[in-house]
Amino acid sequence: METLAIAIGSLVLYLIAYNTYGRWLGQKIFKLSKDNVAPALALEDGNDYVPTKKGIVFGHHFTSIAGTGPIVGPALAVMWGWLPALIWVLVGSIFIGAVHDFGALVVSMRNQGKTVGDIAGDVITPRVRTLFLLILAVALSIVLAIFGLVIAVVFRSFPQSITPCLIQIPLAIAIGFFVHRRGLNILIPSIASLAIMYLSVAFGNVGFLESWNSTLAAWPIMTWVTTLLAYSYVASVLPVWVLLQPRDYINSLQLISTIALVVLGLVVAGFVGGAPIEGVRPALEIVAPSVEPDISAKQLPLIFPFLFVTIACGAVSGFHCLVSSGTSSKQLECETEARFVGYGSMLTEGFLAVLVILACVAGLGLGLHKGDQLLTGAAAWNAQYPDWASSKGLGPKISAFVTGSSNFLQAIGISADFAKALMGVFVASFAATTLDSACRLQRYVIQELMGSIIHKTPSEAPKKQLKEFLTNKHTCTIFACVIAWWMASLPASPGASGLFGQAGSGGVILWPLFGATNQLLGGLAFLVIYFWMRKQEMPTWFLVLPTIFMLILPAWAMLYQIFVAAIGSELSWIEQERWLLVGIGGLTLILEAWMIFEAMTRLKAIQKKAPPRAL
Repeated sequence: METLAIAIGSLVLYLIAYNTYGRWLGQKIFKLSKDNVAPALALEDGNDYVPTKKGIVFGHHFTSIAGTGPIVGPALAVMWGWLPALIWVLVGSIFIGAVHDFGALVVSMRNQGKTVGDIAGDVITPRVRTLFLLILAVALSIVLAIFGLVIAVVFRSFPQSITPCLIQIPLAIAIGFFVHRRGLNILIPSIASLAIMYLSVAFGNVGFLESWNSTLAAWPIMTWVTTLLAYSYVASVLPVWVLLQPRDYINSLQLISTIALVVLGLVVAGFVGGAPIEGVRPALEIVAPSVEPDISAKQLPLIFPFLFVTIACGAVSGFHCLVSSGTSSKQLECETEARFVGYGSMLTEGFLAVLVILACVAGLGLGLHKGDQLLTGAAAWNAQYPDWASSKGLGPKISAFVTGSSNFLQAIGISADFAKALMGVFVASFAATTLDSACRLQRYVIQELMGSIIHKTPSEAPKKQLKEFLTNKHTCTIFACVIAWWMASLPASPGASGLFGQAGSGGVILWPLFGATNQLLGGLAFLVIYFWMRKQEMPTWFLVLPTIFMLILPAWAMLYQIFVAAIGSELSWIEQERWLLVGIGGLTLILEAWMIFEAMTRLKAIQKKAPPRAL
């Protein structure tokens, strides 16, 4: 019952937070108003600025911000103990992550839908704008290089998820056409698409489709990465209503309904136990330690600061500010809907992270197959999590969640094959929505960067032609995909051959950067939000601690990995001669330090100009 109490208690806590702290932020701090014209209406262009119902925007926003972050992070962080992971998810998502996402969305909507990076130049200094855009470009390149690998790993581990994921593409295009062009009510298409997607999971690995899935699963990783980046290019240059928005929406229907099924399975398992094993239903109980007592035996890195960068998206993620200010702010029809999308989506993601924790520390104990042996209880936990080095890869983390959550589904009578296929689609769909959204966001960033550089050229005549070419959406998107493709093509092991060896595994090299870079980006976004609110003479006291926390912890983690010891290794990145990590990590830290210096200089100037308060 402890597992069930944690799930229900977390859900209640999130509902209370949304209706208290979230409402206070919306009404008393940001003072959201229906009278403020949303950028989607004021700047409607049918391509990026498209007025959309809040339910559809919520679906796009939630699936874009979630990705596999709230899955792989918590699935590994439970090795420090489920209690520290749970506390960080709950506290972080309510008081840091949701505030970050909500704030970025509101600030963008109040600034014509500009990205946080663009707004940085207006509220701090023009130089900060360029620095922040460079940091964004680096972070998004890492995301694009990594998530192609993530999806390839999922497809290889769960081939039955390939066909259902592919079917989502034509289905999304049809939904976009009928809803946007024909103006049909969204209810009927939603029900139909949800039914089709579940049928594709049930029958997507039957007959010839099984051999089809197996063939695609055997593709080299680089083939998958190239194919996925090509798809991302197409999705990024098409009008948002054609593919990106409807695909994220129908994905959200399946993903949220799957979360509901997992919760139902958890409830049933809590009362009557898991699926019968030799006629006996095993009791649902937490089989992992609340706090790991033997850190040295498990070879765990320091809990401070690494817990706080290992769990990123489930608690707070800098990537979210790009979705809030890059796409969602250009789609919401009314400013008052920002709380539902910005604050509500982050709390939903936090609840997903809680379910991931419970699936790994309790659901896993209901049954884990290791070879010909079926393990339950603590034996299943120890087999899945022997030590840090064995558990930190993408495969083990995804496998732990899929096994644990599918055990919940089996508790309500769903077959093992269907449960594992559904959870494989769940993970792959989240990763795919993040990939195409990140590609579109990278296009915005590169366009803004190119525009800044060209603006400084002295000659007016060639400037116009050059600007039209370099800021063209096709040019910028191709550039983004090529950089990500190059990063992904690097071999994971030093000395291994590239395109004809471990090509596509470059994402493994970059993975240690993902958490720290992501969290640093969150701290810098908080900095921009803080300055904008100061400029608007709004209260900022509640932002101070989250901003400081999100600037110090990730920088500490990255410096430790560069100069002392990388996560899961006794050697630092320099000692391992991982120069790509050292180079990108060092560049990110330099840009961050420079941006903070510029911000502090600007803050002193603001304080000097401020009139003295009357006594």
